[in-house]
Amino acid sequence: MAQQDTHAAVRDRYATAARAALDPDTASACCGDTATDPITIGLYEGTDSPSDSALAASLGCGNPTALADLSPGEDVLDLGSGGGLDVLLSARRVAPGGTAYGLDMTDEMLELARRNQAEAGIDNASFLRGMIEEIPMEDASVDVVISNCVINLSPDKDAVIREAHRVLRPSGRFAVSDVVLLREIPDALRGIVGLWTGCVSGSLLDTDYVTKLTAAGFADASVEVTRRFERTDLEDMSGLIGDELPQGWTLEGVLDALDGSFASAFVRARKAA
Repeated sequence: MAQQDTHAAVRDRYATAARAALDPDTASACCGDTATDPITIGLYEGTDSPSDSALAASLGCGNPTALADLSPGEDVLDLGSGGGLDVLLSARRVAPGGTAYGLDMTDEMLELARRNQAEAGIDNASFLRGMIEEIPMEDASVDVVISNCVINLSPDKDAVIREAHRVLRPSGRFAVSDVVLLREIPDALRGIVGLWTGCVSGSLLDTDYVTKLTAAGFADASVEVTRRFERTDLEDMSGLIGDELPQGWTLEGVLDALDGSFASAFVRARKAA
């Protein structure tokens, strides 16, 4: 898909999810029930969420706030902050003296995040509108960049990683939860919009993630697989494909091609001192 088409598809999918969270009587979120979605299920068990609404609207694939090891006084930026859960969790951890920023391109998600912030009574968080490929912040302005199952959605991941490096201060940390591919998938499957916006077909190979981070100037880049997705998980996600089967493909063939090909992972790196 072209960059403009990809951004539009992602924005539409997550705007629908945000509208469902803002008004539960309208329709269920397009991204599925987070209580049963195999990618999102159980990510924050044991976490004292600052907002039940933010928790319900979380569409991530990990818990980057646990990965980032945040400390009071640090400034943290969440790329693709959605309903704001990771920003609000981060804001509590960096207080006093630190600020948590959330960046999102979807107006409905920003509205939801700000509502959740107000309900949680957290004042050291700020939500910004913009693209993760063009972060609207100064150079060297944060100590930590986090993200939760969002970078895989970008059509220009090199730009996202370069921008993350730019806004980090020296010795800053890149601590991201994302979906990664463990092997290449057929090109025909990368064009399925539902699989892209569902955090599957736009994912990077785990080795390519490390290569891109290193090329952008990061050190100590690594990918730690936390959960592999198998055939039963794919069957639960088959609704993402809908009527978009490529010519000559069956649903069974798509599931066979994706079986064991992707996983949730922690992605870490640091900016040189």
